[in-house]
Amino acid sequence: MIRLAWRYLWSSPLTTALNLLLLTLGLAAVTFVLRASAQVEAGLRRDLAGIDLVVGAKGSPMQIMLAGVFHVDAPPGNIPLKTLELLQAQPLVAQAVPLSLGDSFQGFRIVGTSPDYLELYAARLAQGQLWSRPLQAVLGAEVARSSGLQPGDSFFGSHGLGTGGGAHGDRAFTVVGVLAPSGSVLDRLVLTDLASVWAVHEAHHGATAPDEGPDEREITLALVRYRSPLAAAMLPRWVNAQDGLQSAAPALETARLMRLVGAGTELLRGFGVVLLAAAGLSVWVALLHAVRARQGDLAMLRMLGAPASRVAALIALEALLLAGIAAALGLALGHGLVMLLERLLAERQSLRLGTLGLSEAEWLVPVLAGALALLAAAWPAWRAYRLDVTSLLQAPR
Repeated sequence: MIRLAWRYLWSSPLTTALNLLLLTLGLAAVTFVLRASAQVEAGLRRDLAGIDLVVGAKGSPMQIMLAGVFHVDAPPGNIPLKTLELLQAQPLVAQAVPLSLGDSFQGFRIVGTSPDYLELYAARLAQGQLWSRPLQAVLGAEVARSSGLQPGDSFFGSHGLGTGGGAHGDRAFTVVGVLAPSGSVLDRLVLTDLASVWAVHEAHHGATAPDEGPDEREITLALVRYRSPLAAAMLPRWVNAQDGLQSAAPALETARLMRLVGAGTELLRGFGVVLLAAAGLSVWVALLHAVRARQGDLAMLRMLGAPASRVAALIALEALLLAGIAAALGLALGHGLVMLLERLLAERQSLRLGTLGLSEAEWLVPVLAGALALLAAAWPAWRAYRLDVTSLLQAPR
């Protein structure tokens, strides 16, 4: 039955190839949407790392979240260092981690922070050690791989958070460690002490504030973890009431971001559904035409002892073989498109997709292909089942 169905399937190669193309493209679009959305959500959850609140200068909460958590946007400004002390003194705050931004290296951001930032992501060192004094740096795995730097090497940062900024040629950073790959935002960051960022910018601005003391120091953002659920209701209001401060809840802003991205995914999913509908209609027409063209063959099968149900199953099996091939090709093409998206995001140093095996939703793809094939084959199979063998054999040739 399978060999016969396979031969019948490819008896019209151009028609079969067209149906296979339509089915494959539709299933690939569905696979891409399912896998990419799942990986984006996994990547966002991974980079959130239990961060409950981001505190920065007055501005857009979305901008603060993108700058402080995912490092794909510029922050709205700086906040006083004493803000960190106020947050740490709050009984509702379990942890407040400072971030100081402003420079980059080959497009990778240089982040002044404390070792607590690495603990948020449970980061491990692959080589070397953490910084112990200013102008020592620890490289993320992607930074080390791209730059080729190893512990003991030196480099100069560039002013600004993108490529093309002026180099800080008077203050060199020394690499003291390289982080193990984690798949998180740390992979594409250069981490150093807060004092390193202050020292570099004081030298860059020619020490315009020679008497600047600890009270005048600034940081860019603070990442906050709540001590209790009560903090979610009270702390953002308290922060927003402070002069020059703005809070951003990553969970809320990420949900907003996913809703914005969701419009594109819905459009792509709709495109896939249209392709699948067109493919189903095309398979239906092809099978119906095949039943009419093979009436003599099917009648001969009946005369050789094949029951009507076997003849109808032959038509359904033909459609299922086509669906099986299309499902395999669609899954492969969908995965390939996601890999291409990952590479494009990596080249642009943007958001990363989370690692993911075969997701539960992807198991729906072959099921969808099989259901569509059976639906398209239902009427042609019924026509084959209802063939009048006697009248066909008596018909003049």
